[in-house]
Amino acid sequence: MITLRKVETEDLEQFFIFQQDADAAHMAAFASTNPKDRSVFDHHWGELLNSDDTIVRTIDRDGQPVGSIAAFEDESSREITFWIEKRFWGQGITTEAVEKFLTEFPERPVTARVVVDNLGTLKILESLGFSEVGEESSFSNVRAKVVQEKILQLN
Repeated sequence: MITLRKVETEDLEQFFIFQQDADAAHMAAFASTNPKDRSVFDHHWGELLNSDDTIVRTIDRDGQPVGSIAAFEDESSREITFWIEKRFWGQGITTEAVEKFLTEFPERPVTARVVVDNLGTLKILESLGFSEVGEESSFSNVRAKVVQEKILQLN
């Protein structure tokens, strides 16, 4: 069973381990330059958890943290971002978690940015009603190059 809950201190240990996966970081494209730097990780998560404008949840599968999901204010809409531990990819967990998360707040539009070669995430978002509204070039620290991102929106 997939549930969403407030992030607990113990979850951060798991999230730090999750970001060590090179394949997951490559797919995200906008992870930390040095995923082993705990001080950067702690700073980032401190900002997320202490922001009044950000909603952050732990994604649990049968009581075990398997990822995180967040929404933050970005210009004219909320933008969502999520990270699922790689061994849980392709099991429908992310789709279910994003769907549950979107029911937590009725604000629309909701935006998401996805690197064009992250086909799994694109498929998930499109299945939940997101549609492409633009593209943008951005520098990816993880990939050390400029990448194309699709900008998707749920109205």
